[in-house]
Amino acid sequence: MEEGTLKLPTHCAGTEDDYDVLQWDTREDCEVRQILDRVADKWSLLVIALLDRRSLRFTELRRAIDGVSQRMLTVTLRQLERDGLVSRTVHPVVPPRVDYALTPLGRTLHATIQSLVHWTQTHQREIATARAAYDARTV
Repeated sequence: MEEGTLKLPTHCAGTEDDYDVLQWDTREDCEVRQILDRVADKWSLLVIALLDRRSLRFTELRRAIDGVSQRMLTVTLRQLERDGLVSRTVHPVVPPRVDYALTPLGRTLHATIQSLVHWTQTHQREIATARAAYDARTV
């Protein structure tokens, strides 16, 4: 192993001084890109946002997320559960009831998502103006 590198797959750079975004694509032992792909996925973002206030059942999530298929929601919830961001609670009743909730780790991610949404709201006019200018140049 190279000097200054850690074995932990979650730490891709030896020090903060050698930070390089391209390492996410080139280092086999780095999971940063996989995690970013997961949490930045549109369905994951919506699930995390919806679970901020309370736990929800699968059908409640599906009704609240416009355009998500049952299969895609199932896959998304399983991935978020696997990553420790969402917990799944099965209640022993008939018919079975399953609730999904954010874990403490998931709640910390929600704060980050809120910051991103706030940034988007703050800069949406600037982005719309830039898009219009770009579209006018490319026509």
